[in-house]
Amino acid sequence: MRVISGTAKGRPLKAVPGTGTRPTTDKVKEAVFSMIGPYFEGGNVLDLFAGSGGLGIEALSRGMEKGIFIDLEPKSIEVIRANLKATKLESKAEVYRNEAGRALKLLAKRAYKFDVVFLDPPYRMKNADELMLAMQENDMFSEDAIVVVEYDADHEYEEKFGHFVQTRKTTYGDTAISVYHYSPSTEAVEEDISQNETSQEIQVDE
Repeated sequence: MRVISGTAKGRPLKAVPGTGTRPTTDKVKEAVFSMIGPYFEGGNVLDLFAGSGGLGIEALSRGMEKGIFIDLEPKSIEVIRANLKATKLESKAEVYRNEAGRALKLLAKRAYKFDVVFLDPPYRMKNADELMLAMQENDMFSEDAIVVVEYDADHEYEEKFGHFVQTRKTTYGDTAISVYHYSPSTEAVEEDISQNETSQEIQVDE
């Protein structure tokens, strides 16, 4: 794995040892950022099930101002810190070992708002939508925020729920990526739905 573009372009990234963590491949990561960026002018990014931190680090490299990295596994926290150091992005990051739901409550108390959120939970977990709604309830999104959900391709999330509208969905083998746009404005949500109805699901073979 490596940083694909931006200030840390080309820097290698460590993977979390063992088989418990499923890293996002460079191919998928590049596709994700072509959909949501590819570059940013500041803003906060949350990498909630961070693993090696690859997605959040890529976002920082491409211009996000601050990144929050959350994971429950000690090995992941160790790897995230090592990767931030290797990419010289430590000053832009905060790393916490915590369970996702509990971490969100603590971040809400600190009045954090995020422009980009990456949700890549273990495939056995099917609650990315519940986490998004919890963040919505706690006013944790900036206007027009983007949420990227990575999950088992056999699972389906609703195209519209709360203030979220799915604007893209891409499948890579057994991995699905859905991009959601957040807008608290009903009019904006309805407009996005109209635009999304003309889009097609993309299937990409590995």
